[in-house]
Amino acid sequence: MQIIIVGCGKVGRALTAQLSREDNNVTVVDINADMVRNVSTIYDVMGIVGNGTSYHVLADADIEHTDILIAVTHSDEVNLLCCVVAKKAANCHTIARIRNPVYSAEREFIRRELGLSMTINPEYAAAQEIARLLRFPSAIDIDSFSKGRIEMLRFKVPESSSLIGHALKNLPQQLQLDVLVCAAERKEEVVIPDGDFSIQAGDILSIIAIPGNASVFFHRIGIHTNQVKNALIIGGGEITYYLTVILLSMGIQVKIIEKNRMRCEELSELLPKATIIYGDGSDQDLLNEEHLEQMDALVASTDIDEENIILSLYAKGKVKSKVVTKLNHLDFNDVIHSLNLDSLIYPKNITAEYILQYVRAMRNSVGSNVETLYKLMDGRVEALEFIINPLSKMTGIKFQDMRLKKNLLIAGIGRKGKFIIPGGQDEFQPGDSVIVVTTNSGFQDIHDILEK
Repeated sequence: MQIIIVGCGKVGRALTAQLSREDNNVTVVDINADMVRNVSTIYDVMGIVGNGTSYHVLADADIEHTDILIAVTHSDEVNLLCCVVAKKAANCHTIARIRNPVYSAEREFIRRELGLSMTINPEYAAAQEIARLLRFPSAIDIDSFSKGRIEMLRFKVPESSSLIGHALKNLPQQLQLDVLVCAAERKEEVVIPDGDFSIQAGDILSIIAIPGNASVFFHRIGIHTNQVKNALIIGGGEITYYLTVILLSMGIQVKIIEKNRMRCEELSELLPKATIIYGDGSDQDLLNEEHLEQMDALVASTDIDEENIILSLYAKGKVKSKVVTKLNHLDFNDVIHSLNLDSLIYPKNITAEYILQYVRAMRNSVGSNVETLYKLMDGRVEALEFIINPLSKMTGIKFQDMRLKKNLLIAGIGRKGKFIIPGGQDEFQPGDSVIVVTTNSGFQDIHDILEK
């Protein structure tokens, strides 16, 4: 597939890295020659220096034969104009990143009237993910499928857990519950476990279940799951604004510390039900004055990754339930994970996941498309959702008769509002929502789960 990415910032780089690995012809466009040279050299893609709103620049990037243009510059207006020009020039698919809250209520109108294929707001998407974590603070990550009816939750097995020493095949009988462990991390190793996998303290497990069963599962293994009652957010950026709106609607009290006085005044007008404090959130005395130890959760959401990490490390032993750390720039995954932080949020990765999901679905517009895609465990595992097409050749075949690829698990089926943990005698039916978890990469259709 021929793809043009306008903007070589954090999201542009993440997209280029993934899409170029998946056998796409990628061209990057940016006004910064150094950034274009750097990205095109590292990922072996074509680079064009210029303004993506210019028809002549897009023509140099071969817009005429392009399947999809993705505009992820720092300017919403530039992104929208890039897409309009591309649509007029080649009638290709277009995706625009739109971040300004002014446009948030109008995104669907803008998408429809400008003929865009998709719009994405990274800050709002990140805020939604953080809100899910504060609703269920025992989880490290929460990903949703089947329009929220099925969830995948990742958690660390405590030293005193009743799960320790038990094989996965015994869990359903032991817990009397439909919950499936679909991925496991043990130190540096990531596996799609079979029934003989024995749980150890410190394992990080991913389970899949309906939301109600997930709560029961954690209760039965002795892990606290209640939604937080209050949250302290350090940093008053756009993520904080969107997150506060969501949390207030959930009945969670919010306190924000922001060191820019003008921004504090803006937030006070926008969020009258939140408490806005003018001050430096990295000031230990201020945190103590605001009774950090009485807070259920802290979200470190400043513009400086290092500050967010230090704040999170300081708060981890003080807040009651949850510490969330936003990271924009740092890619030293081994170092960051060694710090044993609670939950990490990467807005650039969330944005890349949404766009990658659309691109993969577009590559196979006839078959059973990718509906949802999550990159897990530093990209080493993918969790995908497919909808089974009525014409699919996968229907009517029992799972035990399928030659599935290694390191792959059919983790769940959503069928007519019900969640099914599949066994060997089960089979796909038209309209099924199928969740697949695998260490393989690049699946675009449900048929990709089979050995060739």
